[in-house]
Amino acid sequence: MAIKVLWADDEIDLLKPHIIFLEQKGYEVSVAKSGDEALDMIFNNNFDIVFLDENMPGLTGLETLTQIKNNQPRLPVVMITKSEEETIMNEAIGSNISDYLIKPVNPNQILLSLKKNLENKKLMSEKTTMGYQQEFRNISMEISDRPDLENWEKIYRKMVYWELELEKSQDNGLKEVLKMQKSEANTVFSRFVIENYQDWLSGQADEKPVLSHLVVREKVLPVLKDEEKYFLIIIDNLRFDQWKILQPVFENYYRIEKEDVVYSVLPTATQYARNCFFSGLLPSEIQKRFPQYWIGEGDEGTRNQFEAELFAEQLKRLGANISFHYHKILNMSAGKKLLENINNFTGKKLNIVVYNFVDMLSHARTDMEVIKELADDEAAYRSLTLSWFEHSPLLDIIRFLHDKKINIIITTDHGSIKVSNPTKVVGDKNTNTNLRYKTGRHLQYNENEVYEVKNPHDIFLPRTNISSSYIFAKEDSFFAYPNNYNYYVNYYKNTFQHGGVSLEEMLVPFVFMKPR
Repeated sequence: MAIKVLWADDEIDLLKPHIIFLEQKGYEVSVAKSGDEALDMIFNNNFDIVFLDENMPGLTGLETLTQIKNNQPRLPVVMITKSEEETIMNEAIGSNISDYLIKPVNPNQILLSLKKNLENKKLMSEKTTMGYQQEFRNISMEISDRPDLENWEKIYRKMVYWELELEKSQDNGLKEVLKMQKSEANTVFSRFVIENYQDWLSGQADEKPVLSHLVVREKVLPVLKDEEKYFLIIIDNLRFDQWKILQPVFENYYRIEKEDVVYSVLPTATQYARNCFFSGLLPSEIQKRFPQYWIGEGDEGTRNQFEAELFAEQLKRLGANISFHYHKILNMSAGKKLLENINNFTGKKLNIVVYNFVDMLSHARTDMEVIKELADDEAAYRSLTLSWFEHSPLLDIIRFLHDKKINIIITTDHGSIKVSNPTKVVGDKNTNTNLRYKTGRHLQYNENEVYEVKNPHDIFLPRTNISSSYIFAKEDSFFAYPNNYNYYVNYYKNTFQHGGVSLEEMLVPFVFMKPR
């Protein structure tokens, strides 16, 4: 079906060659000689786009534009004018025009504007599809070629890039291909972690990632300059792909100086990863050095209530004389309160903000049917994260910090993965409830389906008792008990969980930004 174009210009007869050119390209062009005639035609016909002369007798182009947008706000309008006055440009652009052309225009300018406004999605989709098809083989070869740490980061960045690009495409087949490639990558990555994790922690490996307990020492402190102020914002459970969705909003106010990937420790759960981040120690080391700050799996109490104390101890141990404020934001009202009082805190060298919303979102995805429907897949989960951020007090805080020329660091403790593959496990009544890792006595499971650690001290995890062990879910699996198995599986299948071994949970963003 031909694209229908309306061209309104009081000198339309002089543009006959342009109209013939467009008709030869397959466009259906109607003409009007005044604003009133153009409006009458628009209100009685369906056009795909309007070319509108700014300087017409009677209703001016800008006046015509206002009436078009009042009645059909989504109809693309391209303003054409002889004038290069900035005020006219500003008014036209402020009225949500789709393009702005200066006379004299040539046919190719008009054709380019049409393609840009009406065919850009199709052209971008075709280019994206072709690009991933060409890249697919390269990524597959990289996955099968025993990647090291550096290459795993590159592979994950590439897959996140193509995942976001293919969201713009209509090719659902290729999206499924990428989903399968990502699953293959997680299978190989899980083997990589199982082979190397213990050596990373013990110092036996030739190379090791920056794990949770090393982030402050190796990433945060090196960027802090004496004369500047900083906000370190830990958005709990922020995956790398979610950061890439938020990035354009941050870039309205901040320039990215450094974007790294760091690794969460196991279990990829808040109790472990975030306490390691703040303490600069591994879990069993925290338990040994600061038993008053460690709340175990079977203990009563909030498991991350001593983050400020652990951070102060870490700074003391590293010889870093830095004054800081610590803020934990658990809900929107707490975020608003921080914003209201933020002037009281900017005198400190460093402010630390733990923002829990993304973690709440992932759990709500499990527990609330409305959120389940809103975040039905990965793309919707990212979209929901962006929508929250754009309407959250956190964005208002970012704007304030920009105005005050305060640097920010964005990072997280761990990510999450959408689980779909149930794995049976049996444990006693003291076994923990997390779906991606289990610790307890006499655990029964298929050892081929998990990463098992029979001696927790091998990976610096505390024992709850002398015979306790840990198991971690791999790839997109989750643990389910045989009792009431079908109900349990149906309830948790396709929810976002964390605690186990996957690219999405372990490879997380660390971003340092300066105000624009």
